[in-house]
Amino acid sequence: MGSPLKALQDDERFALMKFRRSVQAILEPHHDDQFLLRWLRARKWDPVAAEKMLRDSLEWRKKWDVDKLNEWEEPAVVKEGLPHGLCGFDKEQSPVVIVPFSGLDLYGILHVVSRRDMIKATIKTLEHYLKLCNEQGKKHGPGAGQVTVIFDMEGFNLRPLMWRPAGEVIITLIQMYEANYPEILKTCFIINAPKVFAFAFSIAKKFMNEYTISKIQIYKADPPRWKNAILKVVNKDQLPAHFGGTLTDPDGDPRLTTKICQGGKVSKDLYVNKNEMHKEDYKTTIVRKGDKFKIELTPEKLGSILSWEFKTEDHDIKFGIVKQNNNSGEKIEVVPVHRVAAHQLEEVGVLTCEDFSTYSIVFDNSYSLMRNKKIFYNIRMEEPNENLQEIALRDS
Repeated sequence: MGSPLKALQDDERFALMKFRRSVQAILEPHHDDQFLLRWLRARKWDPVAAEKMLRDSLEWRKKWDVDKLNEWEEPAVVKEGLPHGLCGFDKEQSPVVIVPFSGLDLYGILHVVSRRDMIKATIKTLEHYLKLCNEQGKKHGPGAGQVTVIFDMEGFNLRPLMWRPAGEVIITLIQMYEANYPEILKTCFIINAPKVFAFAFSIAKKFMNEYTISKIQIYKADPPRWKNAILKVVNKDQLPAHFGGTLTDPDGDPRLTTKICQGGKVSKDLYVNKNEMHKEDYKTTIVRKGDKFKIELTPEKLGSILSWEFKTEDHDIKFGIVKQNNNSGEKIEVVPVHRVAAHQLEEVGVLTCEDFSTYSIVFDNSYSLMRNKKIFYNIRMEEPNENLQEIALRDS
């Protein structure tokens, strides 16, 4: 096991020395050189930027009382509903964590507990793996001080994550991870990714830094390919049989469910808020028989996110989104106008605005000659929200 300093260039050593001096007053005994190097690398060896990042993170830890989370018992629905687990160690002795992502019923969890508790539970989990990484790094060297993660997207369903509170929690968690756990990820294998995952990832990566994105390998449902990639870095005796290894449960389960929590659907009987809609966030209108109701929005910044949630009372309605080029006047249906049974299930969706066109959200009741339609809707055009963490902190 070699010192992390031996591989440094002279200018990197100087940056480390300057960084260490500038943060000396806030360091704790366990904050060694390996710890400091994480922040420096995350800020491309700029000691001033690294100092700001570290100080901001230490304040974040105080806000969320991170150092005492190991004393906090998370709600059972979260403990049992967060799919993850340690299956073994890679060839450099880094922890290997498996996340069967489709087992995360975030929609259900957030109908039982607050966003704050969901985020606290995730931070507690991250801290557990960070501690394990630190222990492995001290035993086996810097190469073992990062985590290898396998996200299994088999059965991935985008729809529940398009519900605004769920989407905001995901974005908050990505932002928190990026700001407070730099250089922890060694490799992330995303396997069995369906086509719809590409859209979800195109939104998520807007909140990731280049380092994180560079560590991600995405594979569709092609087991020979992704198993071969994983086995290059993880020995078979450290992997569940389902993922190309040899590990099974005593009963032969190839997913190793005794170690890997699979999550699962939350019973609606547990829902505290059985009404899916937060009334204070919604507007109401009546679309007259034979008529249409339109809302027009233009993004102020490229990459703004247009999201919609709506429900109708008693009957279906046609819905779609039309984009009009403000220069040529050309119109394109980005969401084709179609009938939606929004009286049976709340309709949710999101799209990224890649240009400055005008987006018309259309509720079309022109086909109905007999009935007016009452709709409850929440249409939002917004830039990435920097205040999601504060909202989550207040959510109890």
